[in-house]
Amino acid sequence: MLLCLDVGNTQIHGGVFDGETLRCQFRKTTHPLGSSDELGVFFLAVLRENGVDPAAITRVAICSVVPPAAYALRGACVKYFHHEPFVLQAGVKTGLRVKYRNPLEVGADRIANAIAATLRHPKRDVIVVDCGTATTFDMVAAAGDYLGGAILPGVGISAEMLASRTARLPSVEITRPEAALGRSTVESIQSGLYHGHVGAIRQLVAELTREGFAGVKPVVIGTGGFARMFETEKLFDEIVPELVLFGLKHAELLNRAIA
Repeated sequence: MLLCLDVGNTQIHGGVFDGETLRCQFRKTTHPLGSSDELGVFFLAVLRENGVDPAAITRVAICSVVPPAAYALRGACVKYFHHEPFVLQAGVKTGLRVKYRNPLEVGADRIANAIAATLRHPKRDVIVVDCGTATTFDMVAAAGDYLGGAILPGVGISAEMLASRTARLPSVEITRPEAALGRSTVESIQSGLYHGHVGAIRQLVAELTREGFAGVKPVVIGTGGFARMFETEKLFDEIVPELVLFGLKHAELLNRAIA
């Protein structure tokens, strides 16, 4: 079995693949990350709780946007699973042609999402919208070129900034409001966060489509922790919360095949 770990700024999103089947998923806060032993004990416990024998894990794959986490994660994998993990990073085989000016700047999670998008929709233009700590937009052309995209603050960051950088605005629950017209401070913030993000996603998808795909409509995939919140807005052709795990799984397979 393959253990995949997507290390984000807010959470570690993990999943276990048995062949092509995603057996289970779990999440852990990234901060505080913990030592390699704390991570290892957590992984063993969460796998057992999900009905997976840790001894059945034969491979581990990691993509991370948190460089300081690398040492502890590698230590946990080696000590508790007895395997050197595959790390999705610059120089490994991805099946994509990265057209970024500096390919080293592209986050590993964005590459994993792009890989999975091309597998789900081969020979189609695709935009992946990942609604997480940041909301990222990644464009993949039908020929397999990763073109780039856009990044804006996620819903959670926006809410935190309002609460921390203003004197009288409170922290609020991030949720879909019943109406755009807020009749209290909390309702007004929730409306702004939600509808502002909906508008930003629509506008950026439209502009990216115009610039990158000559206006020809691509497949738009929503993923990330907040994607389901926007489901009724018809922003996405499909929502695949575990997209990054499938991309990471395929990257590990590609590189294992040439090792």
